[in-house]
Amino acid sequence: MRTLGESAGTAIPELGPLQRKLLIAGAIGGLVSLAGLFLPAVSLAQFLQSYLLAYMWCLGVTLGCLALGMVHQLSGGAWGVVIRRPIGAASRVLPVMTLLFLPIAFGMGHLYSWTRPEVVAGDELLQHKQIYLNTAFFLVRAAVYFVIWNGLTYLLNAWALEQDRTGNPRIARKMQILSGAGLVAYGITITFASFDWLMSIDPHWFSTIYGVLIIGGQGLVALAFLICVAVWLSRRPPLDRIVVSSHLHDLGNLMLAFIMLWAYFSYSQYVIIWSGNLPHEIGWYLHRVPTSWRFVGLGLILFHFVVPFVLLLSRRVKRQAGTLLKVAIMVLIVRLVDLWWLIAPDFHHEGISASWLDVALPLSMGSLWLGCFVWQLRGRAILPIHDPQFDEALGDIIERGGEQPRPAH
Repeated sequence: MRTLGESAGTAIPELGPLQRKLLIAGAIGGLVSLAGLFLPAVSLAQFLQSYLLAYMWCLGVTLGCLALGMVHQLSGGAWGVVIRRPIGAASRVLPVMTLLFLPIAFGMGHLYSWTRPEVVAGDELLQHKQIYLNTAFFLVRAAVYFVIWNGLTYLLNAWALEQDRTGNPRIARKMQILSGAGLVAYGITITFASFDWLMSIDPHWFSTIYGVLIIGGQGLVALAFLICVAVWLSRRPPLDRIVVSSHLHDLGNLMLAFIMLWAYFSYSQYVIIWSGNLPHEIGWYLHRVPTSWRFVGLGLILFHFVVPFVLLLSRRVKRQAGTLLKVAIMVLIVRLVDLWWLIAPDFHHEGISASWLDVALPLSMGSLWLGCFVWQLRGRAILPIHDPQFDEALGDIIERGGEQPRPAH
């Protein structure tokens, strides 16, 4: 079993050219998007709204992978061993995402009405919330979030690298202890970050379940991305002999669980607020349900829950790489639509309003993110052969697949 794993101790040669193509595509897309600011139909406010959409989408994959990596440190299982490297590579893009937050910080006045003194002066509720909703405290909180997230990323990846180099079994215990505390820190920080960066777009509205809804969405988009990566890697040596259908089956089950969690959180928020029928809570839905935005909401019900839920109930779908890949790509796209539903109606109360930047910026930032991800992925061995669970994972492959592992494709 260890001999089989040693063949995966090197990076995949194709990653180098792919990295260059993605970074070039991201740079070109970014320049085209910036050039759009000189068009009369594009305002700085619209640019920043689309930028926030793209940013939260890419950040969701990054933090979702960080959280899933910590979950696997605590729970174990073969499903996490084969995607450990993609999880680590995705989390190491976090310093780039930290820098990409700067346009949001500098453009706060175009995104959040509570940053404008004339608006606060005429709104009694905002005056009461000013202790929390003020520019200085907003930036301090953001700095704290990024320090915690980058700290967790640095320690977990540094220890993983040391484990690869030395094979010291005590390192696994250190990562478990940090992951336990790290998941608590992640839950608290992303909850407040979602309040700050998304919910405060409408400062009169609040939902205590909003943070959990964002956490569920990040876990879901991260799993969809990891499934895409796992399928791509399973078609190339050396992982074509490592990744088998049972691994994809496990990842498909996890994605199904997060789809149900997202649906439960979304429905719970809607039912509680709608049944309460309080003016300061229900206004958020009044921008969405009675207007043409309701068609986006209906699309989310169908493609964010019903269709993937029905498909992932099938064992065959979860064990066929091509079919599961299509479901994962659909989930990645619909997660972007869900973020659009969370952000855009607060700026366009009258009904659906879309900009070409809502597509161009996510594609540009997504290409840049993927280029950085590939750069991080090619920097280390493709499998953690010194991980304590590595032999168990390969043993699981042989046990399920026979004497020789059977590819997933």
